Amino acid sequence: MTTLDDADMHTFGPELPAMFDGVKLAAVATVLYIIVRCLNLKSPTAPPETTYQDTPLSRYLLKSCPMLTKEYIPPLLWGKSGHLQTALYGKMGRVNTPTPCGVRKFLPMHDGATATFDLFEALGDHSTGDDITMVICPGIGNHSEKNYIRTFVDHSQRQGYRCAVLNHLGALPNMELTSPRMFTYGCTWEYAAMVGYIKRAFPETLLVVVCQGYSALRAQETFLQWDQCRRLYNFVLADNMKKLILMHRNTLLGLNSTNIRDTDLGRLYAATSLMQIDDSIMRKFHGYSSVKEYYEKESCVQHIHKVTVPLLFVNSSDDPLIHQSLLAIPRTLAEKMPNVMFVLTQHGGHLGFFEGAVLFPQPLTWMDKVIVEYTDAICHWEKKRPACQRSSHSGITSCLQSTELTPSGQHT
Repeated sequence: MTTLDDADMHTFGPELPAMFDGVKLAAVATVLYIIVRCLNLKSPTAPPETTYQDTPLSRYLLKSCPMLTKEYIPPLLWGKSGHLQTALYGKMGRVNTPTPCGVRKFLPMHDGATATFDLFEALGDHSTGDDITMVICPGIGNHSEKNYIRTFVDHSQRQGYRCAVLNHLGALPNMELTSPRMFTYGCTWEYAAMVGYIKRAFPETLLVVVCQGYSALRAQETFLQWDQCRRLYNFVLADNMKKLILMHRNTLLGLNSTNIRDTDLGRLYAATSLMQIDDSIMRKFHGYSSVKEYYEKESCVQHIHKVTVPLLFVNSSDDPLIHQSLLAIPRTLAEKMPNVMFVLTQHGGHLGFFEGAVLFPQPLTWMDKVIVEYTDAICHWEKKRPACQRSSHSGITSCLQSTELTPSGQHT
């Protein structure tokens, strides 16, 4: 039997601490590598990529809107991760959220539904001296009480804008439906009623449209993929949508509804994606025979090319919910239409666009500020043009967050 003498022990003993130190160093290096990769810390900041035709309007906008040409700098430690930007937005919307004071308006609809919107007056004069109203359509399943809406409204009010914010039908807490119908992706009845009210109440006002555009039919194919965890996001959004629908299940089943049945609610309980919910419930509010028909008919892609007023699309390249192929829609429009500009940031996630030095984000995001800056520029552009060349009085600009699928629930 072989034994180790004292000399062998003295030779082997000092090597153990060195070996363990090497393992610890390798573990720390591995963790740091994972952090750097996950947080995308090596990604450089850059100005947004802008797509547009070379026209007097586009040259004026690039000169008047410095945010379109200077670097967007997200918070250093986490802001370059699209997932963390998206998660932070989904969790709290904005930080240090203000509470703007508004008046809730109720509008009866032709089918017995009750549309609502909140009206917020400007807190000062606009720099042009004109009366201007932003008519805002939040993301599907959202309303004026959401933190990101309150922050944007407060910022816009302080720049001289009146704001009218649509509350999607069935989205407001503690407000019951008065007809067996909720919001759907492309139904603009309530939005049109809000715009009509603003035109009647303020006949001299100019209108600025702030909303989201989407092509649900093209987006659903990619939204079921696991790339960038889109399938997981789909599940979370579907769960939020499910809760919203079930909150109104008694009304949807009890007001002489001919489209929604108990069996449909059974399919709703089992749904794990937005498409399944749309197929079992949402399409039936308007009598579509299939989810494909629903997506085709209620998509702004069918109409967006008809817009003639100045139009801005905004999205981030690291938006985990939006596949890169979907960005071809706004990019192609900007390449073909002289009134359209498409702005693509490198970072920002899905509706995040937080800014900040190192760790803590600022209350206002890059997107909040760029929409107002762009709108200010367009208002001054219209003011300087001869009357015969101005855009329609009813709408001088349209500014869209270009997410080809508008998610529901916590996201806008």
